[in-house]
Amino acid sequence: MSTLRFALAQIDTCVGDLDTNAAKVLEYSRRASEHHADVVVFPEMTLTGYPIEDLALRATFRKAAWDKAQELALKLAGDGLGGLYVAVGTIGTDHDNGKPRNRMIMLHDGVVWGGYDKHFLPNYGVFDEFRIFSAGERSKVFEINGVRVGVAICEDIWQDGGPVAKLVKENIDVLMTMNGSPYEEGKTHVRFDLACKRADELQAPLLYVNQVGGQDDLVFDGGSFAVDYDGTLIERSPMFMENLSYVDIDTDKTHQDVSTVAPVPNSDEEVYTACVLGLKDYMAKNHFTGVCLGLSGGIDSALVAAMAADACGGEHVQGISMPSMYSSDGSKDDAADLAHNIGAGYDVQPIEPLFKAFQQQLDLQSVAAENLQARIRGVIVMAYSNSRGLLALATGNKSELACGYSTIYGDAVGGYAPIKDIFKTKVWQLSRWRNEAARQGMGIGGLHIVGNEDGWAGKQVEGDIIPVNSIVKPPSAELRPGQKDSDSLPEYELLDKVLEAYIEHAHGRADLLADGFDEQTVDTVMRLVDRAEWKRRQYPLGPKVSALAFGRDRRLPVTNAFRE
Repeated sequence: MSTLRFALAQIDTCVGDLDTNAAKVLEYSRRASEHHADVVVFPEMTLTGYPIEDLALRATFRKAAWDKAQELALKLAGDGLGGLYVAVGTIGTDHDNGKPRNRMIMLHDGVVWGGYDKHFLPNYGVFDEFRIFSAGERSKVFEINGVRVGVAICEDIWQDGGPVAKLVKENIDVLMTMNGSPYEEGKTHVRFDLACKRADELQAPLLYVNQVGGQDDLVFDGGSFAVDYDGTLIERSPMFMENLSYVDIDTDKTHQDVSTVAPVPNSDEEVYTACVLGLKDYMAKNHFTGVCLGLSGGIDSALVAAMAADACGGEHVQGISMPSMYSSDGSKDDAADLAHNIGAGYDVQPIEPLFKAFQQQLDLQSVAAENLQARIRGVIVMAYSNSRGLLALATGNKSELACGYSTIYGDAVGGYAPIKDIFKTKVWQLSRWRNEAARQGMGIGGLHIVGNEDGWAGKQVEGDIIPVNSIVKPPSAELRPGQKDSDSLPEYELLDKVLEAYIEHAHGRADLLADGFDEQTVDTVMRLVDRAEWKRRQYPLGPKVSALAFGRDRRLPVTNAFRE
């Protein structure tokens, strides 16, 4: 009988932080050994962090990463872990052309051996690896304690006829894959179906170990899993948190034993948690301990503030109310209530005196006067950020960003934008979900990602976190008397459907009309979206949670004369 115990090490790494990443590998390897694991598998490019983008082109970085791998192998052996097989991702170099390679290495008995290079280099969406890396050319099989272990890296299993097809003839007992697969809503089902397809091709179990954590505008959700050769789920790790799980592969068994199977969150919890994790990790990895943002009493700033409180604690959130002569008493009350509910700092900075000072010199009218109010608020938010060392949060949503319904250097200022990839209708939906979660017992900071592995907890609040009035009232920028968003935009229920088709499905004018949208709405939305590309180029980073987010996913020229 040949049996291997695999430890699936779903960890959060930081790009470029070789020391911390290596220390985490050592920590998880030690824990895996204590649970009698034979092999511990880490995510793609573990030692370097992922994605490293053009950092890969620096020879000094590649050398430092390779030196760190050698050092780690010796450290493992020195700590009595030399007998453990430690599979980690890192960067290598193609000896023929000198280009970087996305490489898996095995650390064992104090040495680095068994390099395998990623075959298929994704060059779509957020990925641009073909420009950076050189592709591998051969499949790889390790024999460990009599078990034949095939290996693959992320994109390799997504391609028909790739390394997996070559491994069919190798009679492997298990396929071990390390991944750096970013989150997007609904993707977990796609990964699982793909893994089942590959396991069926190989007639062998498949282990899928995925990275977790935020990296700039990407969020990696973890959700590692293992399937038997017939597609039976035999392990599933929790999403959005670090985890170490175990799978026993027994070559004499027809079906492998089921290990731990974590529950899957509903879609609203997934998206909300992805945004919180993206913000939390952006803060931690860039050394921010607190945030500041404008609190208008509207739904967008309320949701962002709630996410911020869940990411870093309400005591580290500084809310700023900046009422003008057009701000309603209800909005001011809603902003104050929200700050109280999450335990945030709350300052009131009226902008009317500053607005009058500008107007004495400029005498602006119409839209220019409205934009001036937003820019005064932007100056105040950035003043708090600069003077207190806080990360300024932009509170715009995807619908506004798509249509340019924001003021550049005004409400668009900030270092991070937690809901920039969430349509307005989804903002309302997530706000209702967060309130319901609070009623179910999830207090501030109660998400699993902030350390509550045993269930929802956090600082408890009474009633709703987000004021109901912020959810139900008609949205308005309150830059002129009686203003409503619907004065300038189609109703959001309609707008978001058109935007989803135009942006995420790349439907042109004829397609949109065939979809059943009326001609006036289609022309209005297309004009607004096309004219706002320059604004989107200057908008802060924010977590990608959809299939197609603004930024690296969608690359259109700013200067573009094509009109349909």
